[in-house]
Amino acid sequence: MDFECTGAIWEWRGPAPFHFVTVPTELCDDLRVQANLATYGWGVVPVTAESSGVAFTTSLFPRDGGYVIPIKAAVRQVLRVGIGDEVTVSFTVAFPQP
Repeated sequence: MDFECTGAIWEWRGPAPFHFVTVPTELCDDLRVQANLATYGWGVVPVTAESSGVAFTTSLFPRDGGYVIPIKAAVRQVLRVGIGDEVTVSFTVAFPQP
């Protein structure tokens, strides 16, 4: 199943800052079903993603009962986006290979 969401990029400032887009709540129920089959620890879900023609791999992080999708620095640079900019991200859960 493919998912798509649009949201503003926000920054989590920890020891190493991360930039995320929050996955809308209405997608999370379907996502949780797939996540249970693909997670590799503490609820992290591997995905293949694309935004404006830029493909990348990442992992959804669980947060506040939902998920956030990290937007890598290399992706942000190519797209010329930053904190507060809205992006549309399409993604598919990357199931482990048998």
